[in-house]
Amino acid sequence: MTEQFGTFDFGLNEAQEERAARLHRECIIVDALFQGPVGYRVFDEEMHKELRSALETRDGDKLATFADGLMLPVRRAFEGQMDALKDHWDASGITCGNRQVELVDEQWARTFAFMQKQFDHFPWLTKALTAADIRRAHETGTHAGLMSTQVMLGPWRDFDTLLYAHDAGLRMCQLTYNNLTKVGAGCTERTDAGLSTFGVASVKVMNDLGIIVDTGHVGRQTTLDACEVSKKPVVASHTAAQGVFAHARGKSDEELRAIADTGGFIGIVAVPFFLAPGSSVTINSMLDHIEYVAEVAGIDHVGIGTDWPLQLPEWMLRDLVQPIFAETGFRPEDGLVATQGLIGFDDYRDFPNIPRGLVGRGWSDEDIAKVLGANFVRVMEAVCG
Repeated sequence: MTEQFGTFDFGLNEAQEERAARLHRECIIVDALFQGPVGYRVFDEEMHKELRSALETRDGDKLATFADGLMLPVRRAFEGQMDALKDHWDASGITCGNRQVELVDEQWARTFAFMQKQFDHFPWLTKALTAADIRRAHETGTHAGLMSTQVMLGPWRDFDTLLYAHDAGLRMCQLTYNNLTKVGAGCTERTDAGLSTFGVASVKVMNDLGIIVDTGHVGRQTTLDACEVSKKPVVASHTAAQGVFAHARGKSDEELRAIADTGGFIGIVAVPFFLAPGSSVTINSMLDHIEYVAEVAGIDHVGIGTDWPLQLPEWMLRDLVQPIFAETGFRPEDGLVATQGLIGFDDYRDFPNIPRGLVGRGWSDEDIAKVLGANFVRVMEAVCG
């Protein structure tokens, strides 16, 4: 039986469904933290065996096998064995999704080369260096990839790293990932230290180069410092509102307003345990956060940065990703459950549920278009051209 996507029950009538479908079709859509386009459904038995074998060969190296799992569907597409890669991206309606790289020495060459190979290999995927690239992808019915980094495996150590990364196409860079680094303090660090002197200089270098300053996993004071120092719009590519649900990964009202005051952008996640308590969180909670940020920060400053679901099979989420959470700065009190999904957003083909939900809440076409992508495109134009 064929699974149906984008059909969460919002109680819409026929006219509302038609309107939501039109918006999904006509609007530029940007996902500022895009884990797609494919999901766990594309992993066949041969792929499971390959990944289990890789884990055994590496003596249980969870992080390396996790990375292999994320890359495997793309590698299959290189070989002409994964048409779903393009088909699912088309069905999602997403014009531009970020493509993630790393800046640490041992990962630099691997991740940048793998990303460049995608741009070189797929005629339907363009590297988004400026806002015009996103608009062009929308006009031609293709897709754009925004090269960004969460610095999950470690921050840059010098400014040359940022320069070289920008030359290779990096256009958005998070300041730190949860922990305290040479740059500043993350959102799960025990101290709210803010930006270091090196971090302040880094923000200025990013401004000069045209790299978007991202505060997604960044602590409160670091976020506020970045907003004070930056001369260009600052973003939180994937976060939530602490005013709706008090989680360390969310942003306080003070941070939301500070980001908005820079002309920036706040992307709301589809990560259930960042949005609401319990094991049955639905897409309505995501929409609650979008509405709250629109009210607190302004409609021009809210958008989408899903970050979920991860595309991996359940056994990898349970046996690899769950332990990795602790290694990357998350704590038991943060309540992360790698196998928990957001009801109504189990696959990137569920993306139509976002405009459907906003239509059901009475939002205007103009405001929905801003949330879906126009707000991010404006920020990218201001920073990157």
